[in-house]
Amino acid sequence: MNEKENTINIVKAIYVASAVKKDQYPESVLPEVAFVGRSNVGKSSLINSLSRHHGLARTSGTPGKTQTINYYELTAKLNETERKPFHLVDLPGYGYAKTGQQNRKTWSNFIREYLLKSENLRLICQLIDVRHAPMKSDFETFAWLAENDLPVLLIATKCDKLSRNELEKQARIITKAFGVERENLLCYSSVTHAGRSDLLDVIHENLLQ
Repeated sequence: MNEKENTINIVKAIYVASAVKKDQYPESVLPEVAFVGRSNVGKSSLINSLSRHHGLARTSGTPGKTQTINYYELTAKLNETERKPFHLVDLPGYGYAKTGQQNRKTWSNFIREYLLKSENLRLICQLIDVRHAPMKSDFETFAWLAENDLPVLLIATKCDKLSRNELEKQARIITKAFGVERENLLCYSSVTHAGRSDLLDVIHENLLQ
């Protein structure tokens, strides 16, 4: 699948910090785009694809591996002369049964604090594995974000695993389940980078707010 011309390009991407409390957040004040989803949904792979920096975010076959809020600083090229840095924020995965209850409670507390109190948060991307029906934790997270008036975009990951017809069928199932329009679901493949340009467009719009 050919990508359209990007409205912005990512020209730099670096790891900045990991945090579990406010005083560990990066000192630099930059717009933030956060990624949240079930464990092993492909957040790290998407970040690597979006930044075009293989290995920027560590991927793991072990669900629940990411246990901190991880910050990455990206620099977007808006035009020939203008550059704009921003943070991609990788949040710990939710809904993994083997994680101890106390750990889940601790994680949910510091994630909630970040989402509610970050003054720099511009967009939250909630990732859903397109191959499977959304689960209870997906709906609960989406509902909580909506109740707190947080800007959320649904992203269906691993879209290269399905045929075009299967993909559209699953997209309809997901949008109906969440009660959103089709244009509010972005399909993405970290393997083929399909959907990358569309996500960059959304990020661009939010960076200029």
